[in-house]
Amino acid sequence: MAYTNTVLNRARARLSQENERKRGEYEEHLARAYALRPQLREIDRQLRGTGARLASLIFQREGDPQAELAKLRAENRALQDRRQWILDEAELPEGYLDDSPVCSLCGGSGYVGSRMCECLRELCRQEQKRELAALLPTGRERFDNFSLELYPERFYPDYGTSARNLMQKNLSFCKKYAQEFRPGARSLLFSGATGLGKTFLSACVARQVAEGGHSVVYVTAGKLFADYEAVKFERAEPDSLRDYRDCELLIVDDLGTEMTTEFVKAALYELVNGRLLGQKTTLISTNLDEGHLEARYGGQIASRLLGSYRVIYFLGDDIRRKKGTY
Repeated sequence: MAYTNTVLNRARARLSQENERKRGEYEEHLARAYALRPQLREIDRQLRGTGARLASLIFQREGDPQAELAKLRAENRALQDRRQWILDEAELPEGYLDDSPVCSLCGGSGYVGSRMCECLRELCRQEQKRELAALLPTGRERFDNFSLELYPERFYPDYGTSARNLMQKNLSFCKKYAQEFRPGARSLLFSGATGLGKTFLSACVARQVAEGGHSVVYVTAGKLFADYEAVKFERAEPDSLRDYRDCELLIVDDLGTEMTTEFVKAALYELVNGRLLGQKTTLISTNLDEGHLEARYGGQIASRLLGSYRVIYFLGDDIRRKKGTY
């Protein structure tokens, strides 16, 4: 599973810090052991010497390499036994001089061949959750916290259902969508008036998909276009937009609340079209209906959003005005 550069770099930095911490701890323990029992230093020097002699035997063509090898093994065992006896006599804790890497599978590199090791993958998952926790609106964004009681049972003739029934279907769909998310899943467009839970439900999707180990970027439309503008005016490097292009799920909240300029339209087209061509999944929430989407952003963008995305309609009353809502 792919992770954004931001998440991956943070995870790699944490793995590097853990390698340094473990190495520093080992060196500190070794120095203390040498101070307590100076003879350990000489034994370790001799053990290193037997290792070098063993390597030279591989290329030896004269004499009896097998006899020499047996002799070296015996010397090595004797040195190791004496070393262990000294450590036991010094009453140092078991494993005190353990010099094994932080991960036995990858040696602390984070990769087994070209494949990401589980140790680095777990750090990526942790960093993904940490990043989302800082970005999501309330910290309560879980499907179990989505309250259907906030939606009226009033019938909407144009939709042939009540707001509550519709939102029940939306909730069930989004739960299944997030739980079964796979890269390249169909993109979604959350459409409805302000205060109907679009932000909350999109954040629920973000959290669930991230917990499944996928790369998720959650951003408001205003922040997204500000970042594009910063690159345009060379206040930021073009590479700073890579996460928006490459993440497995990009969530853009509140499209239509930004100041819509020709530059914003061009940036939105580039993003939407590029992610569709790259089979990258996007979830966009907006207060704009279909007609206003086309009026504001033009036919090309509206056609891609309404034709290629699955539209999820939100109905009801502004729940932000109700006590204890999102």
